Amino acid sequence: AGDATARIWSLDKATPSSIILPHSDNVINGDTSHSRDVTSLDWNHEGTHLATGSYDGRARIWTADGQLTKVLEHHEGPIFAIKWNRKGSYLLSGGVDKTAVVWDCQTGQVKQQFNFHSAPCLDLDWQGNTQFATCSQDRLIHVCRLGVDRPVKTFQGHTNEVNTLRWDPSGSLLASCSDDATAKIWSTKHERCVHDFREHSKEIYTIRFSRTGPFTNFPNARLQFATASFDSTVKLWDVDSGRCLHTLTEHKEAVYSVAFSPDASLLASGSFDNRLHLYSTRDAKIVHTYTGTSGVFEVCFNRDGTKVAASFSDNSVVVLDIRQLKHVLA
Repeated sequence: AGDATARIWSLDKATPSSIILPHSDNVINGDTSHSRDVTSLDWNHEGTHLATGSYDGRARIWTADGQLTKVLEHHEGPIFAIKWNRKGSYLLSGGVDKTAVVWDCQTGQVKQQFNFHSAPCLDLDWQGNTQFATCSQDRLIHVCRLGVDRPVKTFQGHTNEVNTLRWDPSGSLLASCSDDATAKIWSTKHERCVHDFREHSKEIYTIRFSRTGPFTNFPNARLQFATASFDSTVKLWDVDSGRCLHTLTEHKEAVYSVAFSPDASLLASGSFDNRLHLYSTRDAKIVHTYTGTSGVFEVCFNRDGTKVAASFSDNSVVVLDIRQLKHVLA
């Protein structure tokens, strides 16, 4: 958050409690405007450690009970994205200094720095344990591998900055979205995108694959893909054909976040119209709406799909227990 903290919330009791993770006031190059903002966070797969990235250029690793174990210093400016690899052995960060850094989580040392972009690195995502993708304001996407001093693949095709990218669960497809109002799906087997989604009319801020299909806990469920845009809509796509299956038009302002439930039966979306919508992916109908008092920045489900959380711009966090929403389960 902008108050220089991250928080770990316990929901076991009737009254939620939180552990506050304080971040430093230290400033890089005299910039005090947002020097304390915590910009990104990510749990490791086991849920034992949390990584945070900050505007002060530092990454930090915390235990689940709030103990700070590592402060990682190498970036020369704010960090915009941070991700654990699947094994939890490496941490990946990227930011305004145009670089991506892989950290050894045991030692806290830099494993390798990747200096391939010519503008700030906006997002990144691991394909496995040693290979990952990065995207940037320079409109390029690089696929990089530990131990290799140049990109193993570079994708070009966006005409404006690339905001977000995500690998599908199999690691064979990479999706990206951009301020050029398009989302694209790439394959490392091809030079050009395999799908070019152009049905949004404004910038696309976020995208998500469902965690379904081969190599997931739901191998018999089909893979789904969602895009969310500043045009106030969310779209669901068929990954095989590239066809738009549904356009969700209930939001009235820019949509900043979408998330699938673990089995992809539900899709959550959060917008600056103050609303969190829950949709059934079977028929694209709203099954529940929560209205807050400010815009929604982020939505996510817990691991077993029983709860969905939303963070709001008024510094509040709301958690809904889906088991208590009877019409959702009907």
